[in-house]
Amino acid sequence: MLIERIYDEDLAQASYLIGCQAKGEAIVVDGRRDIAVYQDLAAKNGMKIVAVTETHIHADYLSGTRELAAATGATIYVSGEGGPDWQYGFEGERLHDGDTITLGNITIQAVHTPGHTPEHLSFLVTDGAFSDQPGYLLSGDFVFSGDLGRPDLLDEAAGGIDTRFVGARQLFASLREKFLTLPDHVQVHPAHGAGSACGKALGAIPSSTVGYERLYAWWGPYLAANDEQGFIDELLDGQPDAHAYFGRMKRENREGPAILGDRAPLPELSTEIVTAGLAEDTLTFIDTRSNTEVQQGTVARSLNVPAGKSVASYGAWVVNPETDTNPLVLLAPGQAAAQEMWDHLIRVGIDNVAGYVTGIEGLPGFTPTLIQPEELETFDAAMVLDVRNKTEHTAGHIPGSYQLSGGRVMWHLDELPAGGTIVSYCQSGVRNSVAASALRRAGYNVVELDGSYAAWNARQNSVPAA
Repeated sequence: MLIERIYDEDLAQASYLIGCQAKGEAIVVDGRRDIAVYQDLAAKNGMKIVAVTETHIHADYLSGTRELAAATGATIYVSGEGGPDWQYGFEGERLHDGDTITLGNITIQAVHTPGHTPEHLSFLVTDGAFSDQPGYLLSGDFVFSGDLGRPDLLDEAAGGIDTRFVGARQLFASLREKFLTLPDHVQVHPAHGAGSACGKALGAIPSSTVGYERLYAWWGPYLAANDEQGFIDELLDGQPDAHAYFGRMKRENREGPAILGDRAPLPELSTEIVTAGLAEDTLTFIDTRSNTEVQQGTVARSLNVPAGKSVASYGAWVVNPETDTNPLVLLAPGQAAAQEMWDHLIRVGIDNVAGYVTGIEGLPGFTPTLIQPEELETFDAAMVLDVRNKTEHTAGHIPGSYQLSGGRVMWHLDELPAGGTIVSYCQSGVRNSVAASALRRAGYNVVELDGSYAAWNARQNSVPAA
């Protein structure tokens, strides 16, 4: 048996390719939409992808299940659990608790583990060439290394009302009746790692075991004592802000993400074409440089989505393809870099990219306004906006500031002042630059706190008390 973890650092998301080496068949679990990585991995190992499945209706990225099936002819398997409100809207074989998928010597058994979502499945994997008992569990967003999938996400991002309490009780039952009934040696392979907003304290270790989690995860003592209420109280306390785009992911994943098929390479666009598109507001410019470079000068009405490991995350903060219909123009050093950025963007359903440019010379310019920490106290601000997570704000913030995380700000403009100047900050300036660029494009007058909270806090600690 072959089991390969494909990890996306941008979204802290893990997908898996499991293959029977004897028969040359493979299945992909929780795949993403840029599917070449799975096709290449299968080809490298002399395998054909014959099945695709997913653990649940994802909130943090757009599923590649349909994309892979269209490209390979693989059979789609999705959960049939969770009741009528949680049924997929596209064709595929429905899996229920105890159902199996067989690939040569490998048996993959669906285990209904609700809590994070009502339809959630985990997959018990048995390598029949070695044993007739399962040795691996793909736990999806049920059990992470050291943590559990949050049950409040449906309330936070999908319009649910107090579903967190039902979900928390379901998680407790899933742990007690499903997870803890497995042998301690069973290896646990979760769908997320540290940095994901699908839990509050995910470990960076890529896998664990049932026994290790039973003994050392924070929830272990509550299960050992059968303390459901204590478990619920700790589980729901201190969950991070859920990004607003999660609601769109839920809808699109349930209905079935659009199939992209073969994508033509992104073209390099001329300065004249981009200038005209910006003037007519038929193109949106994405400045992919760092916040410090952007602060030296950028393109007027551009959005800052820094290149690197967070293109999908930050892109989804500031581009809502359901309402933002302009094609995007990416700033990139070359075609390969632009293509890689596009790969990240399609993971969150931002598909409409017109092309790229390699520089901003000749494009309409703009320089963001900065304010120094020592100027803040006397500055006439309509609002001091903290775009960090609520847990960061609680740990320490600028007095009088209003917290609205960067991943939610563009969906809650009604909470911002209609006039005046907003001073915004994050921890170091990166997230602030992303959010501030989107607010400016939406017509707000935004001044960025230079160095953000870290600089302000350092100054507070260095200035002697009067």
